[in-house]
Amino acid sequence: MVFKPLKKKLVSWFGPSLAFWTIKFLGQTMRFEEVNPEIPRYFWERGMPAIGAFWHGRLLMMPLIYKGKRLSFLVSPHRDGLVVGKSLARFGFHAILGSTYRKGFSAFKQMVKAHQNGSDIAITPDGPRGPRYRVQIGVIELAKLTGRPVVPLSFGASKKKIFKTWDHFLLPYPFSKGVFIWGEPIVVDPDGDRTHMEERRALLEKRLNELTERADHYFDLK
Repeated sequence: MVFKPLKKKLVSWFGPSLAFWTIKFLGQTMRFEEVNPEIPRYFWERGMPAIGAFWHGRLLMMPLIYKGKRLSFLVSPHRDGLVVGKSLARFGFHAILGSTYRKGFSAFKQMVKAHQNGSDIAITPDGPRGPRYRVQIGVIELAKLTGRPVVPLSFGASKKKIFKTWDHFLLPYPFSKGVFIWGEPIVVDPDGDRTHMEERRALLEKRLNELTERADHYFDLK
């Protein structure tokens, strides 16, 4: 039992560096394609902050695709989330501790402040613990509150390892090919009722699953 606390400390100490250099190494050795890059470019060129949404299991490579000026990233306040937050900080991103569940609404104040400061926001709407591929209502609440569109995004690789974790975490192999696929933005009516918000939530979930399915089979067609 004495090894469990030690393991946690080792993860806290070395996890951020390992994640950072893994992403950098993969970024140098892989070849990437980007589908629908004009979608995020529209917002970045006009200085219009948006909310980026992608599944938790596709998180690893996302720092490589961001070309905006400022990004705040919602991460879990638990140990794994803190490791992710520290690694993302090395890319120049700002970590906000919270979740996409209702009990994570305490993070909204920080996200709204980030919005007011012109920052984009990135969210994994099925995090931090699932259910996998199910959008939690928090991202829709945030879009309604801030007036920002939600831009869905997914990632796939020609050769990869899918871990048997709750989120089916994807680790691409070095020297493989990767693809980022952007989806059409989803706007939430600031005066929308619960029925409207549920419709938007279901639409985001559907769109993310379609993008992920396409990303997973993207290189099969080539």
